[in-house]
Amino acid sequence: MIDSTVPQLDRLFDYAIPESLTADVAVGVRVRVPVRSAGRIADGFVVEIGPPGDYAGTLSELDAVVSSVPVLTPDVWALARAVADRAAGTASDVVRLAVPKRQVRVEKAWLARADDTDDGEVSTDATGEVSTDEAAPGEAAPGVRERAPGEESRPGLESYAPADRETALARGARYAVDAVPRPERLRGGVWVGAWARTAAAAAAETLARGESAIVCVPDYRDQEQLEAALADEVAAHRVVRIDARQSNPHRYRAHLAGLDDEAIVVVGNRSAVYAAAPRLGLMIVVDDGDPLHSEPLSPYVHSRDAALVRSEQAGCGLWFLSHSRTTEVQRLVELGFLSVLSAARTYSPRVVPTAQQSSTDRFAAMARIPSTAWREARAALEHGPVLVQVARPGYSPRTACATCSAAARCTRCDGALSRSRSGAVPACSLCGKLAADWVCPVCEGTTMTDVGQGSVRTADELGRAFPGVRVIVADGTHPVLRVDDGPALVVATRGAEPLADGGYRAVLLLDGERMLARESLRVGEDCLRWWTNAAALAAPGSPVVLVGVGGPLASTMATWRPAAYASTELADRRRLRFPPAVRVATVTGVTAAVEKAVATVAGIEGLDVLGPVETSEGVVRAIIRFEFRSGREVATALRAAVITAATSRRKPVPRGPRPVTLPTLKVRLDDIEPFAE
Repeated sequence: MIDSTVPQLDRLFDYAIPESLTADVAVGVRVRVPVRSAGRIADGFVVEIGPPGDYAGTLSELDAVVSSVPVLTPDVWALARAVADRAAGTASDVVRLAVPKRQVRVEKAWLARADDTDDGEVSTDATGEVSTDEAAPGEAAPGVRERAPGEESRPGLESYAPADRETALARGARYAVDAVPRPERLRGGVWVGAWARTAAAAAAETLARGESAIVCVPDYRDQEQLEAALADEVAAHRVVRIDARQSNPHRYRAHLAGLDDEAIVVVGNRSAVYAAAPRLGLMIVVDDGDPLHSEPLSPYVHSRDAALVRSEQAGCGLWFLSHSRTTEVQRLVELGFLSVLSAARTYSPRVVPTAQQSSTDRFAAMARIPSTAWREARAALEHGPVLVQVARPGYSPRTACATCSAAARCTRCDGALSRSRSGAVPACSLCGKLAADWVCPVCEGTTMTDVGQGSVRTADELGRAFPGVRVIVADGTHPVLRVDDGPALVVATRGAEPLADGGYRAVLLLDGERMLARESLRVGEDCLRWWTNAAALAAPGSPVVLVGVGGPLASTMATWRPAAYASTELADRRRLRFPPAVRVATVTGVTAAVEKAVATVAGIEGLDVLGPVETSEGVVRAIIRFEFRSGREVATALRAAVITAATSRRKPVPRGPRPVTLPTLKVRLDDIEPFAE
């Protein structure tokens, strides 16, 4: 496989192995090979080694072996090929996510340790425990905590019925797991979400039988909780971390750990789904509805889809663990592909919807807190922290002219002007230009007023409504992972809520109407996911006040039946032929290329096309909807159209400035927001 983004090179090439390199060439090693054009040398991976075929000509020889370490395992290659074919992409793009760049010093240290082990020296962890998967009958494998006497299951699994959890942990079992919505305390005194203990316990049970586990979480906040829960069950040397925040040497060291024969638990974000892991026994995707699971790089494969493909290839177990179920997972449940694992008894937070209610306190009204929420927060602050979830970060999301109320826009790019803190000079939310000399184009006024309230402004107003109470802001600019159990108001944007020791004594969910006003096909299930994740941080029995929301979503929160909402939403999508009832492909590019691509799939049964329409970027876009059974045929045809568009390009004339070229053709399958421009 040649490591190239050029689509026409996305196939295997035959090369001859010279005698000088025979000892070093193996499946999965990095090599350098000559390519046909201009005598260039390219990087690549050896995928297969076999006898000479029936080719009559003379094969080019491998130029060099970069490293003798087989970093591309056969199962990861098979996954990359299958995922790329499903998404009409190139396998090299997927391999680039799976195999990090080579780090020579790290590799030499790994090879030296492997040589010591072959010579009879055995590696140990910090406690001197032998790193091996062998265990006596009835005992846990070394590196995994044994159950205490009388302990029927590991903490985190005790909420599920014994027969159900044994079936869910069986080899090859596929489940949609409903997480218990509550915080729990670990043996070391650290508090984590119950979902983290469930995932850690399932991974430990898998590791105890000598198989590896992969747990894929949305971001570093979830990863920190999961690693803390794993520390209670698994030795540190058995946990391998893979995420985008690592340095290149650490990322490569983690990848090499997956090449050893010792079973491990891989923890990381969306790229962890491609990690090398010996004898893979279980894959867990946590909160698959989070948009961070969607890969922004070509071929744009969601970690949920990659996990589905890998579980089929490896025959391993697969869990989708979350507080609220996505329509994609609900579809698989209704098809019978996934079973459901729910707690033996119902755990539901005490949710109080307040759709139409105002506050009698002036400062509470300014902070958008109705009277019920104000009373609950006041009472809860006597016992511990209170969480206030808001829609947007910053001080003021928008500004307007104080005279005529016209929206204030940037004079350079026409972006909306916003204020980061009280008294700050408004700046453009797109290009960042300061608007110190702003003049209203409508009435020529020079004074702006704030419109809307972000996390910082809400914190200021809550400080006035609750004088003497500590106020903490948690958002993208002010990351906070944990707070103590002392009285405090924690104002956090959605997804940035910190954990509280013992759980929050009350949770206020503000700006519900603003969150629902967003134009998106997934706005309902997204809001439900944000709210259920925040409600799960409350201490048992503590109130969760949902402000400004009524209807089905409020009923779903009050009765804590997110699966029923997902089922209703899926039924509506089926009637309207919206994903995930059907698959979609967005085709973007110049008009001629898009029309040719659409024409290649026009005759497929059950397919319809929306568009093409012109976008704000100067190109056109068409949306193709098709049935799941036609996925391979549609992906193959669109892939051929991409190759045709790439090979028909002409190089620009070298004289003069190089013209700006628009993308000829771009194809994306299963976009999570296919109808958003």
